[in-house]
Amino acid sequence: MSHKATVWAIQQRGLKPATKIVLWFLCDRHNPDFGCFPTQARLAEDAEMSVSALNNHLTKLEELRLIHRVRSYDPRTHKRKATRYILGFEDGFPPEPTPKTGDGIAGTEEEQNADPTPDSGHGAISGFGTKPSPDFAQSHLRNPEINLVREPLSKPVKEEEDAQARDSDFDRFFAELLGALGFVANATLPAWWQGWPARNHVRRWIDAFGLSEKRIIEVATETRNDHPNPPDGPKALDRAMERAAQRDAQAAAANGSALKSKRSRKTHGKPPPSPDELAEFYAAKVNSDEYLPANMISNAMCEAMLARRLVTADRLRQRGVR
Repeated sequence: MSHKATVWAIQQRGLKPATKIVLWFLCDRHNPDFGCFPTQARLAEDAEMSVSALNNHLTKLEELRLIHRVRSYDPRTHKRKATRYILGFEDGFPPEPTPKTGDGIAGTEEEQNADPTPDSGHGAISGFGTKPSPDFAQSHLRNPEINLVREPLSKPVKEEEDAQARDSDFDRFFAELLGALGFVANATLPAWWQGWPARNHVRRWIDAFGLSEKRIIEVATETRNDHPNPPDGPKALDRAMERAAQRDAQAAAANGSALKSKRSRKTHGKPPPSPDELAEFYAAKVNSDEYLPANMISNAMCEAMLARRLVTADRLRQRGVR
């Protein structure tokens, strides 16, 4: 359930009660991370109506550009999969198409020579089908004394080029990940692997678990070798990615301990770290944002850090240590 989606549905005006009920239950099935994929049988049961009546209301909502339906098929069995519903407030909602008039200008010659800014205040050319916006009914763009000038770029060109390069690199990595999971190139992807929700979920493996793109590909290849079919969305790989991050952290800790032991031997029996030094070492990890395995710090060390006021109990709970 998405609170934002249901609030948006309630705010829509001019709908018949049954149509608005369908829109509300559709929004109630929306997931902010993965989108909206309810079956028609589920929606019909929620709205207490027949499937045929439901389809009539869904068609009306699509005509009003409140929803957009995306149908997909299984590339292997060619069977239809659950329809994805893109809601009007989502970033991925398709723009309204431009009329096919040849030159992009509609209306008679008299209308084309008239004031190009409609009463809606949008400043759009008449005939483009722009929806009016009451908030800009007295827009300053209707004042002929104002010179319209091009706004300066909001960001330096270099920053935009860097952002495009990062997106291009991530697209390459995401395509490589799909290939490692067994998806055929240029084939229609399952709905749970489409759009920005799937990409954002994969990015969280990098940000939250500290995994590199290369490590993610390795883990994906390992899981694919153990399962005959690709996973049902990135969420199905969360556990495997978390285990990989834990193994990497434990290996790094073991390597660190071995390095300390080696350095200790070189210094001819240098004494081990004191309790205060150990408490400060682990407190620095707890207070940082780096990945921290749950079993890395013992209860005794937690008590030692709390006694020295190096960490707080809330911070320990936030980090999942105790």
